[in-house]
Parts: sequence; C-alpha cells; structure tokens
Amino acid sequence: MITALVTKEKISVDSLAESLKSKQAGAVASFSGDVRDNDADKDVTSLTYEIHPTAQSVIEEITHRIAAKHDVLGVAVAHRYGEIAIGETAFAVVVSAVHRGPAFAACEEIVSTVKDELPIWKYQVFADGTTEWVNSA
Repeated sequence: MITALVTKEKISVDSLAESLKSKQAGAVASFSGDVRDNDADKDVTSLTYEIHPTAQSVIEEITHRIAAKHDVLGVAVAHRYGEIAIGETAFAVVVSAVHRGPAFAACEEIVSTVKDELPIWKYQVFADGTTEWVNSA
C-alpha cells in the first residue's frame, strides 16, 4: 500500500503508521518533521508553506519511485501546506517492511528526496519582525 499526499489537514506519524499495520511487517520506520520555534538562532513566530500546483503529483511520483527500489510492504507520506502552528507536524513519512534495513533506507531516501524535489516553499516570520522564504528562487 502506498499513500502520498499534500494536504492542509493535520497529519501525524501515528495515524500514518496505523494505516500500514500488517502482520507481515517486522519493521516500521518513521520520520516526523515538526515546526520548531527557532531557526538560525532566531525565534520563529509563524510558518506557512506554499505549494506549486504540481506538488501532489510530484510527491506521488517520488513515493512510488523510491518504494519500488526497496523491499517494502507499505509507504505513507504526507506534507502539509498553509499556516502550520509551532509544534505541529509539517512532513511525515512511515515505511513498513519485513526487515529494518529496507524500512530505514526507504524512509531516509524519501525524506531527502522530498526535501530536494517537492515544489514547496516555507515562509517564516521571526520575533524580531524579519521574514524569510526558504527554498525559493
């Protein structure tokens, strides 16, 4: 089973892991990218993600491509967009497999590839009044 989505809805590693439950899975590897209250020694007061219209198809392609390279049973990936509160999950990946090696490898590769290839931009507002776009041209 493979699930990949870009959503405005709240996401959690626990709910993604639940969707992959299987008696065959001896390993479940996960990643939760949560919004923190700081970046580069500055206090972050708000964070918003903006997406390109192709983001959904891109995250699906990445997830399927990487899942096919590894001996996995299931993969669930979700990336939020819009304003996300400090402490909430912005990006989550869960991979189930019979053994830990493929689960860890696929999870790490999906996280890195999504960070590199997904057309999404982060806008941060800092406590000192400055702002920053991350991953923008």
